[in-house]
Amino acid sequence: QVQLVESGGGLVQTGGSLRLSCAASGSTFSTYAMGWFRQAPGKERESVAGVSWSGGSTYYADSVKGRFTVSRDNGKNTVYLQMNSLKPEDTAVYYCAASYQPLYSSKWYLSGAYNYWGQGTQVTVSS
Repeated sequence: QVQLVESGGGLVQTGGSLRLSCAASGSTFSTYAMGWFRQAPGKERESVAGVSWSGGSTYYADSVKGRFTVSRDNGKNTVYLQMNSLKPEDTAVYYCAASYQPLYSSKWYLSGAYNYWGQGTQVTVSS
């Protein structure tokens, strides 16, 4: 069992930056692939970024490539999402998720591939 707690959300102006953190409980964090998803009001949840268990492979949605960076620190049981050049369309609740399967480019964006989810953190980008 893994428990995930996101933090770092908030209100920021267009062009600003935020860094989200997701702290995981349990000693097996380093064996999980991790992902970030988001859900805006009235929209479906969408994938944002994914990272392999080692941190050696990262994946991004086209909408955030070049602006967002996903990373992890297995020693701290934490995964991060650095968000730069934020836009109003990035406004959403952001969720981190953990998968005990290895995730490759063909699966990282599938919410069904993840086994555990955090409660989410709100990110609001004002125009």
